[in-house]
Amino acid sequence: MTPETLRKIVRYGYFPFMFFGLNGAAYYVVVNDHSPLWIAAGIGFLLLTAIGTAFAAERILPWYDEWNDSHGDEHTNVVHAIVYELQNLNGVLTIPLMGWLFSGGMSAGIWPRDWPIWAQLIMAVVLADFALMFLHYLSHRFAFLWRLHAVHHGVSRLYGFNGLVRHPLHQIIDMVLGTAPLALAGMPVQVAILLGFAISVQLIIQHSNVAYALGPFRNHLSIGQIHHLHHVNWGKEGDCNFGLFLTIWDRLLGTFNPEPPRPITASDMGIDEVPQFPKGYVQQLVFPIHYRPGEGPPKNLTTAAAKARAIHDAAE
Repeated sequence: MTPETLRKIVRYGYFPFMFFGLNGAAYYVVVNDHSPLWIAAGIGFLLLTAIGTAFAAERILPWYDEWNDSHGDEHTNVVHAIVYELQNLNGVLTIPLMGWLFSGGMSAGIWPRDWPIWAQLIMAVVLADFALMFLHYLSHRFAFLWRLHAVHHGVSRLYGFNGLVRHPLHQIIDMVLGTAPLALAGMPVQVAILLGFAISVQLIIQHSNVAYALGPFRNHLSIGQIHHLHHVNWGKEGDCNFGLFLTIWDRLLGTFNPEPPRPITASDMGIDEVPQFPKGYVQQLVFPIHYRPGEGPPKNLTTAAAKARAIHDAAE
């Protein structure tokens, strides 16, 4: 196989494989009445497949070669990914309890449990997409939320792992306000597992450094360069394209922008007022404590970073 053929396979096959292929495989794993341990192993394997596929495709057909270079963030991003998925798992495990406590038993609720699982999943994705988009929008409008969300925007490049970079407190807010209402409505655990997996894979696709083709769907899916524009460090110019799956909510909100005002370069990612964003995981955890939006880099960021490093070293 020639390099050009391989690049064409990635260009036209990356998104269908990641979105339809892996989510379809997850659907097969979940709905076939396997044991919880088998389901956990299957979903874990598929998630690792998504990460591995993104990593390989980024080397074959990158948007920017510079984003494949080490930025000193690999270890931190792995920790972010592990914490993100563990919190997802905790969220799924609490669904039966939430249903029993707030819905009068697992058979109660307004969720259409008689629908096919695939139809319930589509509805869950659409509802969650709207809720998460609106929370994302609010996270760029309110200082408290932005200080937490800034941990995600501090990245200096975009690649698959960046999608799972979240401050744990911000992820909890997303789960409580974005997806917990679906659980309270009676969403089954099967659907919750598939929804959580679909969101994780979408985050990996959305931040992948892969020049995949979308054809006529380019302006209808919140991925690729639509999301690159959201991450630019051009001040308020990046306050657009908040969606996770679809651009329809941004269109309704008036925040959709399909084209950047100037070409995006590999060095345009990050937060304009904090160009030297901390690289360590513990440093990023404490960053919101010291960061004051609009006042430039935290004056005591160096001191905070040193303290965080000492805590990290002591823990090891």
